[in-house]
Amino acid sequence: MNDIAERYERVSAQFTERVRAVPATAWDNPSPCEGWTARDIVRHLTDWIPAFFGSHGVVFPAVPSVDDDPVGAWETVQMTIAGALADPAIAARPVATPFSTQSLAETVDMIVTGELFTHGWDLARATGQSEILDPEQLRRMIASLGAIPEEAMRAEGMFGPRIDVPADADDQTRFLAYMGRRA
Repeated sequence: MNDIAERYERVSAQFTERVRAVPATAWDNPSPCEGWTARDIVRHLTDWIPAFFGSHGVVFPAVPSVDDDPVGAWETVQMTIAGALADPAIAARPVATPFSTQSLAETVDMIVTGELFTHGWDLARATGQSEILDPEQLRRMIASLGAIPEEAMRAEGMFGPRIDVPADADDQTRFLAYMGRRA
């Protein structure tokens, strides 16, 4: 579980830095996620993570409104998940997803860390920040491409259609293209 908590900490720290660095005037900038703004990226995460993990026994404090305090909303969710990973009993709880059943910690690792990683790039692109992805996590994500059946991954607009890139594209470009994004 230590590796999972450390990975979550590293990837969520980068996402948190990007959230904190969004200029006040950039929250309504369009994002690479069609129809979403920078604020909507944070709203997405601060809506589904507490709803999903709250239904699996993680107790979230009141999450500030993303409209009023997107930084506070994200930091509340980030700290609550970090706390759940630090509690061995909570981290070990079984969680069923459409893909499998595994521990809560493994679910955070598989879904939340991956979402933060990908949406961190979306937020950076929307707000003019550095778009460089964490190289260690990028290697992990590339190694796991295809682990989730593509029809499930692309259902209900979860991810856009895969974009073709040249065979010699760098890892970040290949990963983003797989996730339906243009680097």
